[in-house]
Order: sequence, then C-alpha cells, then structure tokens
Amino acid sequence: MRFMLDQAQTDFGRTVDRMLGGADTPHAIRAWGRGEHAPGRAVWGRLADAGVTGLAVPEAYEGVGPLPVELGVAYVAAGRHAVPGPLAETAAAAVLLGTLTEGGTARSGQVAKDWLPRIADGRALVTLAAADGGPYALDADAADAVFAVAGEELWLAPGHGPVQPSFDPARRLARPLPGGELLARGPAVAEAAVRAADWAAFATAALSLGTGLALVERTAAYVGQRTQFGRPIGSFQAVKHRLADALIGLEFARPLLYGAAVALASGPTGGALASGPTSGTHTSGPTSGAHASGPTSNVRAEVAAAKVATGEAAYTAARTALQLHGALGYTDEYDLSLWIRKARALRSAWGSPSVCRARVLAP
Repeated sequence: MRFMLDQAQTDFGRTVDRMLGGADTPHAIRAWGRGEHAPGRAVWGRLADAGVTGLAVPEAYEGVGPLPVELGVAYVAAGRHAVPGPLAETAAAAVLLGTLTEGGTARSGQVAKDWLPRIADGRALVTLAAADGGPYALDADAADAVFAVAGEELWLAPGHGPVQPSFDPARRLARPLPGGELLARGPAVAEAAVRAADWAAFATAALSLGTGLALVERTAAYVGQRTQFGRPIGSFQAVKHRLADALIGLEFARPLLYGAAVALASGPTGGALASGPTSGTHTSGPTSGAHASGPTSNVRAEVAAAKVATGEAAYTAARTALQLHGALGYTDEYDLSLWIRKARALRSAWGSPSVCRARVLAP
C-alpha cells in the first residue's frame, strides 16, 4: 500500500514552505529564546493567514478540520523552518476542546465557543499540559491560555511558574500554577486528553520529519562547498553514505507519518477521508480505500510508530549534520545549531522513543 498526497495537498505544503522561507525564522527563534515573542508571533500570523491554525478546529467553530493529513503537511513545512511556539500543543488543545463538545455539556460548549474560533484564526496562541506531555507546559509565558489536564479535570491555569531552560532555546518550559478556572470534569475529560495527546504526538512527529529534512538539505549543500585535499568533501564515499543513511531514515518514516494521519482521520474526531479531494491521503493499487472507512484498531500504536520513526530519523540527521559540519556545527551563532537542538528536543516531546515503542508493541 502506498500513501500519497493529492495535488491540492502537495501545493498547500509548497505554499506554506515558501511563505515560511521569507519569514527569517532564525531571528524569530533567537528572539523567542530570549523571551521576546513579537517576531515569533509574526510568523504565527503567517501560518494563520495560510489557514494552518484552523486545521485542528472543527468547522462548527470557524475552523476547517479536523484534517490531520493537511496538518501533517503544514507541520512538516514548519519543522523545515524550525518555527518557534507551541504548534503541537495548540493543535492538541483544539482537539481536546472539540472532543469535549461532543459530550454535550453546556460548560464545555461555552469554552469551545470562547476559544476555538480564536485558535482557528490565529488570534489565540494556547498551550497544553497533560500527562503524556509531562508536568510542563511549552511556551506558557507566550501563550494566551494555559490549559492543564489533571486526571479527569480540565483547568484554565491562572498563570505559570518560572521558565526552565531547555536543550532547545526556543522551547521554554514552565509548570502551570495550580487552581484557576475549572472548565470540565469527568471521564470524558480523560478520554479527550488521550485523543489530544495522540494529535500532539502526531504533530510533533511531523515537526521532527521537517526538521530532519532541513538538516539533511543544509548539510548536503555544505559538503558540496567545503573542500579538503582539493575536492569537495561531498565527493567522498563516507560522506555520501552518512547523508544517504540519514535521508533513507527520513523517507522510511514519511509513510508512517501519513499512515498515522489516516488513522487519526478515521478516529472519533477525524475528518472524513472520502469527503473531497483535500480530505486526506489516498492509497493506490488493489487495496485503494482500505483506510477510508471506520476507525483503526489501534490509533495510538499508529501514531507512536510515526513518532518514534520520525524522531529517531531526525536525531540521526542531527548527528550526521553535526559531524559533517565539524566544529562549526557546535556554535550557537551558526543557524544549523537551532535545527540540531530542535531535533533532540522533539525526539522526547509527547512520547519518548521507549514509550512509543512500548505502545507499538502493546497487545
């Protein structure tokens, strides 16, 4: 079975990629790491203008989704350009609120009306703290809202604690303060949180894939220019093999990512794959349409497989880039370091490799 993007999805990804290419994201990343959010919010505005922020928001709340395939396409582009901010967490929070509204409680419906339209059009940048993501909320100091799941309760946190340093300077972590406004309570919260965590892991996997691809592309360009013994080092067999191995890992992870997107789309809050030409990936060959109806048997396992494959492939690409750039790759002033650090941080976010492998192997 072969997962392929249709022409509209491919064009959408190229559009987002070109748009971010002119955004000077290295400057935005460094400013974000210093706690200066204006350049990063400007990049966020570009994503909103392209419709990316509405991909996880239901149409009933002024979004266009949930569309996991299109979100994956856009987030791969965002990973290529190392866009700062809680991209995965904002999408997960949108899925969490959208899922809770299906329970029909008046309170959750009002919360969705308050926040989902603002998330969809990019006015609100939000973050989420939940069990699968650890005790910290990413970029709580930049967020307009910090949602926190504690067992069967969903809270709107009143603030956050001190910002903790991270291996990736653009990933600023802080614990949500206890208390605040109780938004929902009951088993439905825990169920919605699991769904949201799957989306967060999927979004993180897409960012990892884009990060790894950028590392390989930048390194391939560098080894074509750097010379040793009168020849570009990219002409040496050992260098070619390292880059080829890194790229193969990323390309092997790509179908797992879009397979996870199809699984999410077939789940309880996913978009209907058969609804139109931009609704999701399609399959070719005699098994075409095999994933187009009904939920998969284990969505979590599909997402976990994508997460571990993309995370490990991006980490391999980072190690390769660091070695082939030599000492230059270690310097903070060199833009490559921003991607290298991000690959390492994304590898563990929303499911470490060991956790993801355990989910894949679970009966």
